[in-house]
Amino acid sequence: MSPTHDERARIRAAMDRILTDTATHSNGALTIVALAIEADVPRNALTQRHPDLKNEFYEKVSALGAVPDAEARLRATTVKLRTTIANKNEEIAQLRTDRDALIRAVNQLTLENQHLRERPGPGPSLIPFPDRRSNRAPQPGNHA
Repeated sequence: MSPTHDERARIRAAMDRILTDTATHSNGALTIVALAIEADVPRNALTQRHPDLKNEFYEKVSALGAVPDAEARLRATTVKLRTTIANKNEEIAQLRTDRDALIRAVNQLTLENQHLRERPGPGPSLIPFPDRRSNRAPQPGNHA
């Protein structure tokens, strides 16, 4: 769409409708995209041909104390991400604690195993396993 002679007037009228919450062609969001839709102009009309009107719009939004929708969404996303990070940090700390406990248990079992192997005297008594071919326990003296 090429610029028309009334483009600035349409942008100003759209700005007023959005800022008074009476938008007719857009969702009324406090964004340049909504302003362009409301004014029926391409977005680049605001960013390239009329950046002064874009800046004026943002100044009016700030003066109202309103938070643009994009900023509100970013703030909400930031809160969610911070919560996720905190939860993940807790999870990592718990995993480290569990890992450290597991390492201590393995070290303790390794030491106990080493002491049992080095202990003098008869070895542990062996209990025969069942003969898998016949489902019977092997008979004494009948070892293959």
